[in-house]
Amino acid sequence: MSKISIDLIWKLDDGKMSPGKYSNQHEIVFTPNIKIKADSAPDWKGSELNSNPEQTLAASLSSCHMMTFLALAAKMGWPVKSYKDNAVATLGKNSKGQISVIKIELNPKVEFTDGFHVEPVEMAKIQDRAHRYCFIANSLSSEVKVLIN
Repeated sequence: MSKISIDLIWKLDDGKMSPGKYSNQHEIVFTPNIKIKADSAPDWKGSELNSNPEQTLAASLSSCHMMTFLALAAKMGWPVKSYKDNAVATLGKNSKGQISVIKIELNPKVEFTDGFHVEPVEMAKIQDRAHRYCFIANSLSSEVKVLIN
C-alpha cells in the first residue's frame, strides 16, 4: 500500500477570525520544489490568481485518467504524440442536498504520429477502460464523464 501526502499551510494574516473576515488563501506543498497557492473559488470570494479545490480535483482526475490512458496506449503500441484535456467540474447539490462537485467532464484530445488513426468506437472503449482503471476516478462518488469528440 502506498501513502501519498501533501502539506497544507494556512495562517491568519491581519485582524481576528470572524465569519467572512478572513482569507482562505493557503499554500499546498507537494514537494520542496512544487508548491501552489490555493484559495476558495472566485464565486466564494477567492482570488482568480490562485487555484481552488474544485480545480485541483478536476486536475487530479484529468492527470490520472491521462496517465492510465497512456499506459494502455503504450501496451497496444499506439504512437501517441500528444494528449490534451479540458476538465470541467460542475458544482451543485448532491442527493443529500449538499453542495458538492456533482460532475466532472473530461474532454481528452489525442494526437498520434505517423498518420496513425484510431476509430472513434475503439477510442471510446480505451477511454472507458482508462476511466475504470484510474485510481482517482475509483475514489470519487460523483459522476465522472469522459467526452470524446
